[in-house]
Amino acid sequence: MDFFKYIHAVGTGEKGNRNLTQAEAKDMMEQILKQEVHPEQAAAFLLGWRLKPETTDEFRGVVDACDGFIKRAPVANSIELGYPFDGKANNPFIFPLVAKVLKESALELVVVGDDLAPAKAGITLKEVATSIELNKNIHYFDRANFFKEMHDLTQMRMRLGLRTGINTIEKLTRVASSEFAITGVFHKPYVKKYVEVFSDKYKRFALIQGNEGTPELFSKGRLWLVNGEDVQEMIIDPEYFGINYTKSWEKITLEESIEQVNNPSDEFLKLARLNAAVFMFVAQKANTIEEAYEKLNG
Repeated sequence: MDFFKYIHAVGTGEKGNRNLTQAEAKDMMEQILKQEVHPEQAAAFLLGWRLKPETTDEFRGVVDACDGFIKRAPVANSIELGYPFDGKANNPFIFPLVAKVLKESALELVVVGDDLAPAKAGITLKEVATSIELNKNIHYFDRANFFKEMHDLTQMRMRLGLRTGINTIEKLTRVASSEFAITGVFHKPYVKKYVEVFSDKYKRFALIQGNEGTPELFSKGRLWLVNGEDVQEMIIDPEYFGINYTKSWEKITLEESIEQVNNPSDEFLKLARLNAAVFMFVAQKANTIEEAYEKLNG
């Protein structure tokens, strides 16, 4: 379909805008990924789409389009961790420590990185993953290698400088064909959208109110566990587990982030165990988070 029709659908105002069908959204995204449209047209659509805003059917269509480009490399017994591509600005990544805690658990961690995307301007997962030696149970995938078409949109997205619908759907790629997945979510209304778009793609799917939009819990937050159409909400409080970690509200450097991973404080290490326990629970390696935490401290 002529791409201008998609721009018209999201860029003519409240009275003229309309939602795309799932098939239209798939075609739209395929044209953008193949760069069959000018960058200005792609940016115009993405901005209008965000303001409209996006629907579940549109997100599903975009995911369908992406599935046609992603080169998968299955990892058995794995859980996919869905991280945002705008990085972490104020706190270190904890996943390298979590992997060390899980080294005897037979659970593999799958993470994906790429160059910085809008709009937080944080330290990226890619910067951390390529700057330290990762445990063997971490499987790092660089998007430039397995989904180059999306990677190639990064400069255009950075010039736009704003979050778009791509930020929502890109965190979960299923690059490793993982049976389990957990991703971070900022706002509760997006829980429903994520569930509708991704829950049927995994054996078990979860969302967490994680630190800076990541699947890493640094303070009291909610976990949403999806079983079919049932969504169970629970509160996880580090203090309940005797953890008194204070997260930062100030920007940190890559060097500071890596230093905290290489030489963790006792409280940061406890926090890593709690995050590991959450991942074990989601991946059905324990019946409860408390049970998993006790095993990891045994």
